[in-house]
Amino acid sequence: MKVILKQDVKNLGYEYDVKEVKPGYARNYLIPSGFAITATPSALKVRDEVVKQKEHKQAKLVKDANELAKALETIKVVIPVKANKENGKIYGSVTSAMISEAIKAQFNYDIDKKQILLDDDHIKELGESVAIVKLFKDINTEVKVLIENEDKE
Repeated sequence: MKVILKQDVKNLGYEYDVKEVKPGYARNYLIPSGFAITATPSALKVRDEVVKQKEHKQAKLVKDANELAKALETIKVVIPVKANKENGKIYGSVTSAMISEAIKAQFNYDIDKKQILLDDDHIKELGESVAIVKLFKDINTEVKVLIENEDKE
């Protein structure tokens, strides 16, 4: 069954994509949840017109995302935390929300915490780590995160 996605659906596609899915998945989940509509000929015409109008807007978004990706690759975010002096384990953990706030405070880039992906959803040790930032559809970049002890004795 062909459907038109009304919004991004993880592991399926992006908004306005036309996807072939199993009928039960469409009827029982995608359509009732408001994630998709049935791909009728009239709906496909409307979709084509909307996609055409959005393409030139997306070109600017892609350009801005690429510029932000280049800028983020060059920075190193420093996050001071309380940690055990002997073994370097931190009390608590550093999350994507903390990294997002640090990027905003130190470099004035507004990155949502949902865009930041960490290997284990959080960092529990001092040192340098890498966080992946998803800026736009297929535009990702890596940000270096330095976790250091706030007591530098």
